Amino acid sequence: MNYQRPQEELLKSRLSESVHFINLLAGPRQVGKTTIIRDLISQNPTQGYYISVDEEPAKANDLYNLDIIPPTVSPPQKKDGAWLQFQWQEARNRTAQWLKSGQNADKNGQIQAFIFAIDEVQKIEQWSDIIKGLWDADRSNGVPMHVVLLGSAPLLMQKGLSESLAGRYEVIAISHWGFTEMQQAFGFSLEQYIYFGGYPGSAWLIKDETRWRRYVRESLIQPNIEKDILQMVRIKNPMLLKQLFELGCHYSGQELSLTKMIDAINEAKHTETLADYLHLLAEAKLLTGLHKYAAQEVRKRNSAPKLHVFNTALMSAIQDYSFAEAQADRSYWGRLVESCVGAHLLNTSDEDTKLYYWREGNQEVDFILAKGRKLAAIEVKSAPNPVLSKGLDVFSQKYSHAGKILVGNGGVALAEFLSQPADYWLD
Repeated sequence: MNYQRPQEELLKSRLSESVHFINLLAGPRQVGKTTIIRDLISQNPTQGYYISVDEEPAKANDLYNLDIIPPTVSPPQKKDGAWLQFQWQEARNRTAQWLKSGQNADKNGQIQAFIFAIDEVQKIEQWSDIIKGLWDADRSNGVPMHVVLLGSAPLLMQKGLSESLAGRYEVIAISHWGFTEMQQAFGFSLEQYIYFGGYPGSAWLIKDETRWRRYVRESLIQPNIEKDILQMVRIKNPMLLKQLFELGCHYSGQELSLTKMIDAINEAKHTETLADYLHLLAEAKLLTGLHKYAAQEVRKRNSAPKLHVFNTALMSAIQDYSFAEAQADRSYWGRLVESCVGAHLLNTSDEDTKLYYWREGNQEVDFILAKGRKLAAIEVKSAPNPVLSKGLDVFSQKYSHAGKILVGNGGVALAEFLSQPADYWLD
């Protein structure tokens, strides 16, 4: 595959500038963060140094021909603060070598900074305090070294960034892959994207659904929950967290109160615990609960959440439906289509854009996009001859400034809708 995500060009542009900020590639597992930085460094291996807290020392150190600049001392074997400080000093040494090499200028004669990338840095205890000290020292000494941090545990990354590195970093968000990307990179049809979702690593397995489903469960879902959440955040009841995730995959696109979640899971637990666990799953970009749109903020927070996956691959891997069976069951396929639209809106919304659903009596709207005073009501219809609900009209009467968007037959084609980011539909 020779496909480049747009974020790679953005990072490349930032790394061509003089050093001002730490660059943070933030996003869930298996969406291409590591591939982006490896691609950039591989274009000139002597200009970059990549290390990973997840990999064994030999794998990390052999990746980009470390024999070009052999380290004089072996790094500590334990991945702790001392190891991070050692690797940072090694990157400084390579920066000095890069400056002496005479190969550090671009075609315009502009000096290019060295690139030091650290993958899964949040797994090192007190990583942010250590990096703050090292980064500040480098700024005082004028070291021309770009630092790129990669992390797949947003809660831990955010904690370290806000506590120690405030004002020292810029974020490049790496989201789940969209329909256009999967189509261009792997030739996915619209139906394949709806069912198999947007994980590039699993794309070549879709012809063998059993193997694909096992890969998503064991290589994507399990590490997300057991490594990124359970090993890093104190969880009182890990089984409840896993059951909540599976419940969300079964009920994606449906409104479900926390009390009903407890009944479905058959656990006599406090709703506050489930709400906390749902927040963790949302931070990991696995599953979220959309609140009902209301003018008063307190009514939004107190509403029953409408569960939605961030990637429909999670639904399909957990459910028992095959690709053919899912398409044949119009009711289930309709929920998949709605979940696909919801995932697209979640993954392409910026920080200022909020996603809700709306219900009043028997009238409802699948999604409400809100950004400041801008509103868009979005209804999804997947049936060949859909029965149009009155929800859009009722909502627009209540909120006259809101735009109305029907996705599917009789409205915006699903493929077209999935080809534009969320904010596009607010204009």
